[in-house]
Amino acid sequence: MGNKNFIKRSIFKEKISELKSKKFSFEINRIELPNGHEGEYGYIKHPGAALAVPITKDNKVIILRQYRFAVSRYLLEFPAGTLEIGETPINSIQREIQEETGFSANKWDELGTLVPAPGYADEEIYLFLARDLNKLNSEVKGDLDEDIEVLILEPDELDNLISSGDEILDAKTVTAWFRAKQLLDKL
Repeated sequence: MGNKNFIKRSIFKEKISELKSKKFSFEINRIELPNGHEGEYGYIKHPGAALAVPITKDNKVIILRQYRFAVSRYLLEFPAGTLEIGETPINSIQREIQEETGFSANKWDELGTLVPAPGYADEEIYLFLARDLNKLNSEVKGDLDEDIEVLILEPDELDNLISSGDEILDAKTVTAWFRAKQLLDKL
């Protein structure tokens, strides 16, 4: 999607240390930057994630109020999840949207890729628009570490929440909503 001419790779020299967790690891490596400088740099190595902006058949937006332990608060977020080993972004988000919202989508549109924290992580988030939703008969369960409330809003309500600052939203949600609105305006 981006201009490949602007991609310059660092040259890996050696791994200094690594700390692994369930979903990602933290590595310190000796690398040579494209400008020739060599040094030790730490970063979060992430398998990637996928996110969906779910739009119902009557053009309402599904968003989650989810507790995030790292910031000790609830945030408004679109359904998203970390890619499992061997899983494609579209397969990941199709699974996540069902688990987190209780809906499935019949139409999927790509909204591009987001790099949320390039100063300290290699994570890429694949963004999708999920349309023509069907309510599933199953209960929304989520994972054991997820505390989620499913909200169904009018698009204007979400715009007002974003502009008001009354609710905390994460950057991936605001970016995905901006991109989704651009596509929805063309449909």
